[in-house]
Amino acid sequence: MAAFSANAIDDLAQASLSAFSRLHATLEQRGRQGYVRRCHGDLHLANIVLIGELPVLFDAIEFDPVIASIDVLYDLAFAIMDFLRYGRPAAANALLNRYLGITSVDNLDALAALPLFLSLRSAIRAHVMLARIGRNSRDKADLTQSVQTYFELAQRTIRPRAPILVAVGGLSGTGKSVTARALAPDILPLPGAVVLRTDVLRKQHFQIKETERLPESAYRPEVTAKIYETLSQRASRILVQGHSVVVDAVFADVAERAAISEMARRLNVRFCGLFLEADLATRQRRIGQRPDDASDATPEIAGLQEKYDIGAMAWAVVDASKTLEQTLKQCLSRVRPPVSSS
Repeated sequence: MAAFSANAIDDLAQASLSAFSRLHATLEQRGRQGYVRRCHGDLHLANIVLIGELPVLFDAIEFDPVIASIDVLYDLAFAIMDFLRYGRPAAANALLNRYLGITSVDNLDALAALPLFLSLRSAIRAHVMLARIGRNSRDKADLTQSVQTYFELAQRTIRPRAPILVAVGGLSGTGKSVTARALAPDILPLPGAVVLRTDVLRKQHFQIKETERLPESAYRPEVTAKIYETLSQRASRILVQGHSVVVDAVFADVAERAAISEMARRLNVRFCGLFLEADLATRQRRIGQRPDDASDATPEIAGLQEKYDIGAMAWAVVDASKTLEQTLKQCLSRVRPPVSSS
């Protein structure tokens, strides 16, 4: 029979109650805003199937509307947690980012509740698996391991690490967006950083689809200044919730780089600035090979950017001319906190 020490159980319980106490007012406000509603209620991965490459949900809690009426982020947290349990951090992070990208920005102000939601969902699965052990002796070893894994995940998520702000800059075609998305799952706290991209924010500003092209007038300096202001505001909302952020923008101007790093300083959040570089031929080739994307950059625009005066560079300069894996390795070595020698 799988078991945990009384101290471990009590510690998880106290940490959960403490988190709930801090979040009580936020959760009540979420209810008044309409974010507590009839949901699936049991959205772990075993209740999701792919049919025609589309996810189909089944086995929802249909017998009790009260039990099924929960915060939408609590519903989402079940699938995110299960991706983490099965060693799929990139899927967990992508699910969170995709959801935040297509829902109300109000959800950013509830990210402080995510550690509690993830921990509760993991603890629930540990309890369910534990109850199955006595009924199924054939799978006892596998169930015992599963219980242990879920319980340890509940312990890990209830006390999240301090957030960090990572800025990924560089001219068009240096691979900022693919690098930002690849970095995000490895940035604590779980399930990884929220990614904010100026290309996407600009399309949202003009209320068009991400892949629709904008006219040159949408890139006037005053519009760009507004987009960077929105980027900073969104990042701040997320960071004050205790969640990490990766911001993805050109950041070709000294003032733009200074503003985002200063915002992190004001919030007393660790900052890591990364500026990707690649030769013009590489950048133009990458832009020409892009599938439909939120960026409106063209090979011609990449050529014009060669004339930019980048100014003094205080951020870490990263050679992004080779593979994503090589670029990512360089970036992670700078993002991860230094190992203490003590």
